Amino acid sequence: MTEPTDIVLEHLRAIRGDLGEIKADLIEIKARLGHMEGLYATLSGRMDRIVGDIQKIRKRLDLVDA
Repeated sequence: MTEPTDIVLEHLRAIRGDLGEIKADLIEIKARLGHMEGLYATLSGRMDRIVGDIQKIRKRLDLVDA
């Protein structure tokens, strides 16, 4: 016959396994977020340069029209 403590230990082992999987998932999420932050910074810098280029072009076009 199974003892109540054996049942509890069985459940605790299952929970520990689940927690291990959750920890692994969180580590992967953290890594992906770090990668995405890097991509965002790169895109943000590119967009700033594009906006700057557009402003220069507009100023030059204003000079040509004048």
